Amino acid sequence: MKNFFIVRLFTFITLILLGAAQVFSANNKNLSNQIPPAKPAPVQIRQAPPFKYHKPTKEDTILMRDKSLNGQYKYLLTKIYHYQEPFVSSLYKNLKDTINADRLKLQQAETKLAAQTKTTSNLQSSVSEKEQSLAQSNARVNSVNFLGMYINKSAYNLIMWGLVIILGATAAVVIFRSGAHSREARYRINLYNELDEEFKNYKAKANEKEKKLARELQTERNKVDELMGRS
Repeated sequence: MKNFFIVRLFTFITLILLGAAQVFSANNKNLSNQIPPAKPAPVQIRQAPPFKYHKPTKEDTILMRDKSLNGQYKYLLTKIYHYQEPFVSSLYKNLKDTINADRLKLQQAETKLAAQTKTTSNLQSSVSEKEQSLAQSNARVNSVNFLGMYINKSAYNLIMWGLVIILGATAAVVIFRSGAHSREARYRINLYNELDEEFKNYKAKANEKEKKLARELQTERNKVDELMGRS
């Protein structure tokens, strides 16, 4: 598109030059008619031949079909005067150099863009890898190794609190039952102590009664011995 615009501009400038050449030629002709020739040697002004329309030939048609800059330049050379060729050639050379310079800048820009795109892709890949590594690190930080398995901290805390509650309830039941057993044990001990005390009292009373009965028996034996001795 840019080359096409340059070609059109080149053609437009050339047509303007052709028109200016015709006007310049006409002005020269008028001036030569109005100003009398100087004496003693008249000055002859070389006039450009008037522009005549020529029907396009087959070669012209072929050249007109070529829309490239080189094709337009070749076609233009067939339509201008010989003295205009150096200027047109210089203009064509300048345009061609400008186009080549623009193409070189475009290639450099495309190369730089490709390098920047590659760098951007590498940076994106590096960022993706770092994000993945960060996600794994966060997952490890937010998880706990429990029985060889990584468990989320929330689930781990829930399990731990569940175990604590269960152990607390078990301990409460054990303590309650231990208290009941302790009370039962104290009751049995007190009962045993009471029975032991009663048994000791009974044994003491039985010993006293036995001693009393032994004394009474001895008294009776003495009485019997006395009666037997008298008789």
